[in-house]
Amino acid sequence: MKTVNRIHDLGQSLWIDEITRRMLDDGSLQRYIDELAVTGLTSNPTIFEKAIAGGDYDAAIAQKTAAGRSGEALFVELALEDLRRAADLFKPIHDSTAAMDGWVSMEVSPLLAADTAGTIAAAARIHRAADRPNLFVKIPGTPEGVPAIEESIFDGIPVNVTLLFSPAQYRASAEAYLRGIERRVAAGRDVEVTSVASLFVSRWDKAVESRVPVAMHNRLGIGIAGQTYAAYLELFGSARWKALEAKGARKQRLLMASTGTKDPAASPTHYVEALVAPETIDTVPLKTLEAAGALEVAPVLMSTDAARYDAEVARFTALGIDTAAIAAQLQREGAEAFVKSWNSLMERLASKSGDTRRRASG
Repeated sequence: MKTVNRIHDLGQSLWIDEITRRMLDDGSLQRYIDELAVTGLTSNPTIFEKAIAGGDYDAAIAQKTAAGRSGEALFVELALEDLRRAADLFKPIHDSTAAMDGWVSMEVSPLLAADTAGTIAAAARIHRAADRPNLFVKIPGTPEGVPAIEESIFDGIPVNVTLLFSPAQYRASAEAYLRGIERRVAAGRDVEVTSVASLFVSRWDKAVESRVPVAMHNRLGIGIAGQTYAAYLELFGSARWKALEAKGARKQRLLMASTGTKDPAASPTHYVEALVAPETIDTVPLKTLEAAGALEVAPVLMSTDAARYDAEVARFTALGIDTAAIAAQLQREGAEAFVKSWNSLMERLASKSGDTRRRASG
């Protein structure tokens, strides 16, 4: 049996961190579902920027430009067209797992990362426009994003919390989820609002690789992920959560993101193999998915012993690595990278729209 199927049988969902119109048109996404146990999909501005640069959207851009669309409105229409199609492919999984799995994700504009009110409004707009029960709205777990997560959950919007890099950042977003659910209980509303919290892993190892011995490369991200997994188990094993669960609330699942290796000396499945845990998700780039799909080894579950991961991280702090400072830096840089991709995306759309107008006028 393939490793990806064994991982699925152990209770971890494997999602793909990729979307292009070509994947939908040529049947590749359906093949990943059928053959590689893929049960969901994530996206972000960088992924869409690269996809649109490839030219597969030129005809759609020309059509929408002629209809008066431009800028963010044009992008949202293009992205939601793809994501609705992907959501429909995953709908049977969504139904068969009682909405636990079979999700796709659409991010609010990264320009809103420091704008709580703007993020809340944008999340509501995307949720309405998507018109699919299995589409998450991605909200960054920044200090300004945390209250937007709570308010969006209270409003009944499924949320994928993104840009989390540490147990502390994770706890803040998970607490926001719990507060949103608790407010729904108090208001007499349905408590079945689904959410996931996305921890970015490999960027840790890229950030410290020049400061630690080679023998310690590609280990800190796993240590941080282990600490966060322990925090996840503690929070969703608490009496506070059990009281909500008894009322029908759904556990906010932990999602391992950024699990493609950035070190060419490391195995492409390094993080996939190290981060197998029940009731969690691993979202992987296409290259990592294909490498994992070729494996036929028995996966080993992550330890539930928090002390083991604390000891791993302590090896790095002993070398002067300030994990709290790096977590804040990584979150800030992650938000800035998405803004850069967003701006590049808007420029590319403007250029393609301009080409369309010039051809029409010529």
